[in-house]
Amino acid sequence: MADAKVIPFDDDRSRGSGAQRPQRRRSGGNRRPGSESAAVREVHPLPTGPAEQDDVPVTAEEQRPERPRDAESGLERRIAGGLSFLRRRLTGDYEVDDFGYDEELTDQVLMSLLRPLYEKYFRVEVKGVENIPSEGGALIVANHSGTLPMDGLMMQVAVHDNHPAGRHLRLLAADLVFMLPVVNELARKLGHTLACAEDAARLLEQGELVGVMPEGFKGLGKPFADRYKLQRFGRGGFVSTALRAGTPIIPCSIVGAEEIYPMIGNAKTVARLLGFPYFPLTPTFPWLGPLGAIPLPTKWTIQFGEPIPTGGYPPEAAEDPMLMFNLTDQVREQIQHTLYKLLVQRRSVFF
Repeated sequence: MADAKVIPFDDDRSRGSGAQRPQRRRSGGNRRPGSESAAVREVHPLPTGPAEQDDVPVTAEEQRPERPRDAESGLERRIAGGLSFLRRRLTGDYEVDDFGYDEELTDQVLMSLLRPLYEKYFRVEVKGVENIPSEGGALIVANHSGTLPMDGLMMQVAVHDNHPAGRHLRLLAADLVFMLPVVNELARKLGHTLACAEDAARLLEQGELVGVMPEGFKGLGKPFADRYKLQRFGRGGFVSTALRAGTPIIPCSIVGAEEIYPMIGNAKTVARLLGFPYFPLTPTFPWLGPLGAIPLPTKWTIQFGEPIPTGGYPPEAAEDPMLMFNLTDQVREQIQHTLYKLLVQRRSVFF
């Protein structure tokens, strides 16, 4: 059971195509020099090669191309892999880490569900993925926007599908994520964990790629009029964590998420009753009911900037408030500058 090979569900590409049998060619006699007369050669054509000896009519069955055996084999492999996956899920023969992260479920199911949204709906373009190290810990710091945290999920797919090593991004999420039913379980399976220094430090020490969005709900729920204007980055806790672990900080700028739910108002009374930080009012929600919850199909760009190293600082640097303020401001300015540059290059919100 442990040796079963996992075949991803979304790998529907066959490794080859069936070869078509060449059609047999009817041959006529070719003139060749010799002692026989032309009349004799017309009655008894001399064979000049194997192709001319094949004078049997070609049937319709022989003209039909062979079945693509490689495609059939690929389908069988996918079915076998799917059955093996289901068997392991039913018997409990799979592993999760201390944070609840289920790598197999993420790769074979959850990523496959997010990928059509990433590729077809938002048509995400990724730049600078070479700035993400192939191994070892690193902290990716990104802007946060869009009313709902779709940007974090798209950033996960962007790293996994575009990085040569296929690395997994472990996102730090707010407390509210782990208080919601269903969302809590899915977030844990995807590798999300609580946005606290202790969890972030453990992941970085284990050599994981960690993602954080320091703006939090201030960035996620800001009005549409303030789009692409970064909010405050807290007190620089993410810089302190990176300094202690000695891991690089990678700024990340996301363009396109701001427009998926243009937030034109905030029903604060409803938000207090529901225990939410805000209750968005958009041109479609809640006026169109469930249809208003469908995000607009904007065109996204995700750019990973050059790493900011932290390994050269002494251990006590993590307690230096001035250093943390300067590094935090450096990361924030780099993200904001890249956002403006991408916006200038963008020709359309949707195309």
